[in-house]
Amino acid sequence: METEHIDTLSKLLKSMSHPIRLKILCLLRDQELSVGDIRNQVKTTNANVSQHLNILRNQGIIDCRKDANFIYNRVTDPRITELMKTMQELYCPHK
Repeated sequence: METEHIDTLSKLLKSMSHPIRLKILCLLRDQELSVGDIRNQVKTTNANVSQHLNILRNQGIIDCRKDANFIYNRVTDPRITELMKTMQELYCPHK
């Protein structure tokens, strides 16, 4: 891998590595969710969820759309979805 690819990948993985951001990405892997839905699943404050969503958005991992009073988030890059699926298969065996 070339240095620029390593740098880009390193930034991407760093932005994904926080436990709350990783959980958010797991939740968004197969569906679009509102900030409130994410907050309820992650069990933290709106402000905390918003901070983590902003980091993921700034890295280009997720995007959002506004519908009336709700903001819905989704993973934008299919490679991220595939990465999340692979990590789940490797580290979260089925019961």
